[in-house]
Amino acid sequence: MTAFEPNSLSSYSQEDVQRILQLAIARQADEQDKEFSYEQLLEIATELQISPDNLKLAEIDWRSQHNELRQRQAFNAYRMTKFKKRVGNYAIVNGFLLLIDFVGGGTVTWSLYFLLFCGLVLGLDVWNTFPTKGEDYEKAFQRWNRKHQIKQTINSFVSKWFKAIQI
Repeated sequence: MTAFEPNSLSSYSQEDVQRILQLAIARQADEQDKEFSYEQLLEIATELQISPDNLKLAEIDWRSQHNELRQRQAFNAYRMTKFKKRVGNYAIVNGFLLLIDFVGGGTVTWSLYFLLFCGLVLGLDVWNTFPTKGEDYEKAFQRWNRKHQIKQTINSFVSKWFKAIQI
């Protein structure tokens, strides 16, 4: 492989430029172990001939995407917590039934059918819980997000109401 020659490619695609600059900025930030201020971001944009208006719109888009990503992470954590609780319930109920069956007859017989049926239900639960793409996931996320926003609105209203009463 030959050494890097700056003039070896006469042009770069927009995606290539974005990726190269992203890697260079990340490397510089790692070396200096710091974050960039808004003024530094504005200075970089000015050097790249990006207008302040376009920078502001890009920042708004980034904040929106970042907020949605955080909401999806919270939703995935919520789903995982619910799944772990169901697995715990499955283990407790089936362990109890296996114990009753064993103590009652000295062997495990009828409880295996219940164990297999619950295992099937748990397998379907795994099938529905772990995918993070697709129409079903989007519907579940939208439903959770609406519920979450309603809870936040109600909590905000109640806290304002209590503050008004205390005054």
